[in-house]
Amino acid sequence: MKRNTNFSLLSFLFFFVIVFNTFSMISVEARKNHSKKTKTHKYQKNKSNIASPGSHSPAPAPAPLPHYGSHPTQFSTFDVLSFNAKGNGIWDDSKALLAAWNAACKVSGATIKIPAEFKFLIKPITLQGPCMPEITLQIDGTLLAPPQATSWPKFSLFQWINFKWVQNFTIKGSGTIDGQGSQWWSSSQIYHMQKRSSKHIPDTKPTALRFYSSSNITVRDIRITNSPQCHLKFDSSKGIEVNNITISSPESSPNTDGIHLQNTKDVEIQHSNISTGDDCVSIQTGCSNVHVHNINCGPGHGISLGGLGKYKSAACVSNIVVQDISMQNTLYGVRIKTWQGGIGTVKNVSFSRIHVSDVKVPVMIDQYYCDKHLCKNQTGTVVISGVKFEEIIGTYAVQPIHLACSNDIPCTDVDLNDIQLRPSLNYRGFQQALCWNSYGKSQAPLQPSDIDYCLRSGGGLIRRIARSHESVCY
Repeated sequence: MKRNTNFSLLSFLFFFVIVFNTFSMISVEARKNHSKKTKTHKYQKNKSNIASPGSHSPAPAPAPLPHYGSHPTQFSTFDVLSFNAKGNGIWDDSKALLAAWNAACKVSGATIKIPAEFKFLIKPITLQGPCMPEITLQIDGTLLAPPQATSWPKFSLFQWINFKWVQNFTIKGSGTIDGQGSQWWSSSQIYHMQKRSSKHIPDTKPTALRFYSSSNITVRDIRITNSPQCHLKFDSSKGIEVNNITISSPESSPNTDGIHLQNTKDVEIQHSNISTGDDCVSIQTGCSNVHVHNINCGPGHGISLGGLGKYKSAACVSNIVVQDISMQNTLYGVRIKTWQGGIGTVKNVSFSRIHVSDVKVPVMIDQYYCDKHLCKNQTGTVVISGVKFEEIIGTYAVQPIHLACSNDIPCTDVDLNDIQLRPSLNYRGFQQALCWNSYGKSQAPLQPSDIDYCLRSGGGLIRRIARSHESVCY
């Protein structure tokens, strides 16, 4: 019995030692952890109060990430839905787009997002820079202009969406910019607008998308449709790239140019489809270093330089290359048109590899351009020199070539090389080329054959006179 009592006592003491040691270890570990937390807290507290070098006050706490409306947004992506846009095609989402623009404008590399499967009604708006570089407007949904012509403010008749003073900017996406211009094209609607207003409504109709005084601009992949007038315009800008876009409006839409360039330099327009009621591409005064290639054009009025020199104004256009163009059912192919009485020069222009199908007049220089029934004869002209038409092939419906140069100063250094034009099935016109006061040279193959006799030789004196007019442009 005594022996059993001793064994029980030893067992109790052994169990007590184990419990005591375990409790001691837990207490020590707890004290260590508490010490670490206290030190870390003190370090963080002291760190937040560290002043920047040379300062006498603590550095401010970091700003929170931006939050717009009820939806948080990534730091570099600004979705218009996060700025209270509705996207139902009825609600005016102009303020939301402007707010998204103003926020993105402050962030380098930011993207303004127009999401797919939504329609955003946007009233006339100006999105203004300068902004941080590499801003992108990602249009995957649809932007809609006001459908009622009478609802447009009179001070916004020049453009719908206006980009002003922006640099290093891109518009891209799978979406559509819809100008909803059908009312603007109706003469009865214009009469209705004038009747309702106490003041005369200007003849000016809005351009859908306009860039003013901007540089390094890229527009690609999107679709622009049904503009009241011009679809895409660049004015007083430089460094422009247009790639893989689609522009369309009905043939019945008057004065609806596809792409319009004015006082704009260093331009490349490529791989696009343009079908409008007026020029596919219109190149106006002040343009230089323009390259237009791989374009499907038509219906419409073709690709034009001008009209230049209206109201005796100065026109300066140089270094234009238009090549690899396919034209179907257009009024003209490639042409230069100037008003009588103007001054300035058009020089170094090349039209090559132009394939035409059922085009009324594929090749044209018209220095007697007039958009009325009758225009007054005037002296003076925009001087045209150094123009090449090469590899113009296909069918015409009215006349193969129309070169009508000024009586005062003829066109000089005009080349006609590899012109092969035959009447189309819809032919209703003249098989002979019209050539007036044009100096230059031609090279076979030439069809119709009278093209070989179209150009005069010589013209040295005329070239010297023409060069004297270049000072207007420099």
